[in-house]
Amino acid sequence: MTAADAPDPALVAELDRAKAANEAKTRYLVAVSHEIRSPLNVIYGYAQLLERDSGISGAEAGTIIRRSAEHVTNLVEGLLEISRIESGVLTIRTDLVDIRGLLQQVIDMFRMQAAAKGLALTLAIDPRLPDQVKADEKRLRQILINLVANAIKYTPAGSVAVTVGYRSQVADITVRDTGIGIAAADLERIFAPFDRGSSAEAQRQPGIGLGLAITRVLASILGGDIAVTSTPGAGSAFRFRVMLPAPVFAGRGATQGVAITGYQGPRRTVLAIDDDPAQRAILGTLLGALGFVVETAADGHDGLALAGRIAPDIVLLDIQMPGISGWEVAARLRADHGDALRIVMVSADAHEVDARGDGRDAHDAFVTKPVEFNALVALIGAQLDLRWEEAAVAPPPPAQAAPSGPLPRAAGPLLDAVRARAEVGHVRGVEQAIDALDRAVPAAAPLVATLRRQLADFDLRSLLTTIDDAAS
Repeated sequence: MTAADAPDPALVAELDRAKAANEAKTRYLVAVSHEIRSPLNVIYGYAQLLERDSGISGAEAGTIIRRSAEHVTNLVEGLLEISRIESGVLTIRTDLVDIRGLLQQVIDMFRMQAAAKGLALTLAIDPRLPDQVKADEKRLRQILINLVANAIKYTPAGSVAVTVGYRSQVADITVRDTGIGIAAADLERIFAPFDRGSSAEAQRQPGIGLGLAITRVLASILGGDIAVTSTPGAGSAFRFRVMLPAPVFAGRGATQGVAITGYQGPRRTVLAIDDDPAQRAILGTLLGALGFVVETAADGHDGLALAGRIAPDIVLLDIQMPGISGWEVAARLRADHGDALRIVMVSADAHEVDARGDGRDAHDAFVTKPVEFNALVALIGAQLDLRWEEAAVAPPPPAQAAPSGPLPRAAGPLLDAVRARAEVGHVRGVEQAIDALDRAVPAAAPLVATLRRQLADFDLRSLLTTIDDAAS
């Protein structure tokens, strides 16, 4: 072969890059498919049980279906976040954040998962940290959740400690674990999308490798930075530094341990315009229980006519509807009723608001479907300047750590049966397999109690980790 026949090195390199990108895409699609199928299988199964009136508790089924839907929603949100970041349309807000409450919420969110693995999960806050700071609450919460979730995921034993320093309006948040650690060559790789480094143990963990990639970009957008130090086999420390200035005038923070039961003052009218009858029914039931007068319309024309008759205080407006779009309806509502009418756009397409710039000409707020009810209620309260009526809620009992003692050999096949059913999301099958383990191996009673608690919370990921820890 002559020199003229030799392949072009640039072309070869380009082909290699294309091949690597295609392989990464394939791995990504497989991972996403697996992540989505498990909760969807549970939703599908419980929906069938309810249809057949099998005697299952509606509250139990509703809780499991809701948590499964939340899992899918979080996955989709992660993918959307990557898309927004890549297209440069990520919107950053400035909220008044109850920072101490936010930190405690994140810790409480993972306390049971940590306890199931026998991990100590601690939070230490610098007394100089103010009660409230100015920040994008959603992005800040996302960064904290990603860091704590990763620490627990990759820590088989020991502890996860979150420490928060504060000086000159800069928060210094470190999440330190005693986990598997990260090789020096992988310290940058782990921040790349869909890449969790070269460790075989890290590759065995569930997930698609988006958390740290999103975390680093969000930290940069918020004006902060993420750094990591690690020793393989000894643990890692992720350090997040960001400016969190205190407001000049601090307002009232979010009330912890309470549930909203209604509001003070005259009754307010909510108009929900949505072509989905299920969405209208959900909004009517949930908001009606809080004392709102809820009227609904199935399309824009009916919504405009109804608004003219009832003079609502706030409109929850879908965007994609037959006939005229939500954007056009919003513009006509604003022209007819002025600024006193509050208009909230509700859409399953988070990019809708970006396609119209800031969107502030005809509406006051934007929320994405599926709508998280507590967030929607808080938004309505802020838009209408409501004073809520609240009732105390009893805190959940503290989670107990799973025992770490050795199990009899007979427990092995039974644990394998629990694992096999959990991996496909067969909740009833998991319950039956745990019962079989309880009957056959009395010594496994503490482990059985932990598995049942995790199953009741539909925390199948922690359940699988508990099984692996018990079998090792």
